[in-house]
Amino acid sequence: MTLWTAAEAAAATGGRATTDWAATGVSIDTRTLEAGDLFVALKDVRDGHDFVAQALEKGAAAALVSHVPDDVPADAPLLIMDDVLAGLEDLGRAGRARMQGQVVGITGSVGKTSTKEMLLAMLSYQGRAHASVASYNNHWGVPLTLARMPADTEFAVIEIGMNHPGEIAPLSKMAQPHVALVTTVAAAHLEAFDDITGIAVEKASIFEGVVPGGIAVLNSDVETSAILMARALDCKLRDIGFGEHGHDFRLVRATLQGNSTVVQATMGQEPLLYKLSTPGRHFALNALGALAVMAALRLDMALAVAALGRWTPYKGRGVRETILLDAVETGMTLDLIDDSYNANPTSMAAALEVLAAAEVKHDIGRVSKGRRIAFLGDMKELGPDAQALHAGLAHLPATQQIDVIHCIGPLMKSLYHLLPEAQRGEWFATAAEAVPRLKRHLDSGDVVLAKGSLSMKLALIVDAIRKMGHAPLDVE
Repeated sequence: MTLWTAAEAAAATGGRATTDWAATGVSIDTRTLEAGDLFVALKDVRDGHDFVAQALEKGAAAALVSHVPDDVPADAPLLIMDDVLAGLEDLGRAGRARMQGQVVGITGSVGKTSTKEMLLAMLSYQGRAHASVASYNNHWGVPLTLARMPADTEFAVIEIGMNHPGEIAPLSKMAQPHVALVTTVAAAHLEAFDDITGIAVEKASIFEGVVPGGIAVLNSDVETSAILMARALDCKLRDIGFGEHGHDFRLVRATLQGNSTVVQATMGQEPLLYKLSTPGRHFALNALGALAVMAALRLDMALAVAALGRWTPYKGRGVRETILLDAVETGMTLDLIDDSYNANPTSMAAALEVLAAAEVKHDIGRVSKGRRIAFLGDMKELGPDAQALHAGLAHLPATQQIDVIHCIGPLMKSLYHLLPEAQRGEWFATAAEAVPRLKRHLDSGDVVLAKGSLSMKLALIVDAIRKMGHAPLDVE
């Protein structure tokens, strides 16, 4: 199905189309480009114009450029304008303008992507749904998501992130959500803010883009909830609160049962029961916020709860898998919790809580006792209190229930030195240094968590643990 014709894209951007073309998608990366995509030659670490010829060779319908690259013929299918990023933003605005369905905007210090994926899972059962890919939530990710949105979309979920003040409001105004959700406000990106109040003010700015008569869904449990509520009021929005102290959607109990979470909540005066196919109280709270959004959109709640039960975490964000360590003895397994994509004190505490509640298996490995083992990497962008925030993890009740903690990175030394000797594993400067010693540290029956900021590359540990696995042999 055609997403953009040359005439439509030129009208949206004010650019000049060199030929008549039709695009079925929009791409900014030749590695994932599909035939029929409009390739947008953004300038980032590399100049996208260096890849236009490659994009066209791979079957791109056209390329959005600021000039004709030297290795591209003058009659190539192009859309030329002065500023490529501005052109992508214009496409995003045009994509939003022609869409007649309902839009949800999501921001928050923790849980944006997981909650977005929950909503996508629920909305897909109730109409044609579209959402941000992965964590495409920044100054190019939001317009890219909108530019990729089919005109007949009935529900869209747009994730909006930030690293510095002043980033969220312009993106929200571009997305024009009918409902805006703030998952939580926590210590993240503190290098760019004086304190958590500043973070709350920035998160609350998502309400500036909500359409008139729209709804603000916000976490009532955070200490800065009053800031969120006040901003929603300033923007003349109806607010819906969720959480343990939620005045509309209240979390009563979240029970972790093996690989699932059973949740008791209330929706106004009515009981609301749901189950998640993954463990985690933080997932239960995110899901409650997502269900509040579904109610705000006046959708079928029974169908939403059923779809929510089929949702599983996104790669690197708490997904749990079983690794078979012996091809013949299929009981020789360990469980891996891959939470390697990102970390801040709030999400780290939530992940440790999941690990602490995990069920280990005894008497199946060389070590008779199954263990809860964590590989924890530095949490970045925490500002001048970074060392204290790392050290503070030692005092969490969940931390004290972990059998062995291995620490990775200079900041994690603050935690490492506070751990009791029996609990203290090894300290590594980098994740790569930990990889050769994994087999020594892990055994059947263990449950293993890997978590840290993305730049700490805990994914190396996750991948190495996966490679310890075997496919079961056919012994018949």
